Amino acid sequence: GHFPSKPIMPGVTIVEAMAQTAAIMVGTALNMMDKEMLVYFMAIDKCKFRKMVVPGDVLCMKLVTTRGKAGAKVWKFCGVAEVSGEMVCEAEFTAMMDLPTG
Repeated sequence: GHFPSKPIMPGVTIVEAMAQTAAIMVGTALNMMDKEMLVYFMAIDKCKFRKMVVPGDVLCMKLVTTRGKAGAKVWKFCGVAEVSGEMVCEAEFTAMMDLPTG
């Protein structure tokens, strides 16, 4: 984390976990988990960190697709990360999902 004497999970890592959760959510919903789907993180909006995440905490991701459908490349999501039912982070983000060429 950021502080040697007080380890915390960096905020960027929390947002990355949210993005990876969204990619798995879409890949599973579209039955594409075995297709080596490529995911490009495009934008983060309205991101706020509410509490620190420390070693031993378990993050629970709650995400909703706000734009995207089968066949679309650009998807938007909003979601929260929680620890023990308390929000630690909220964000909206955009990602492009594509299959490898060649």
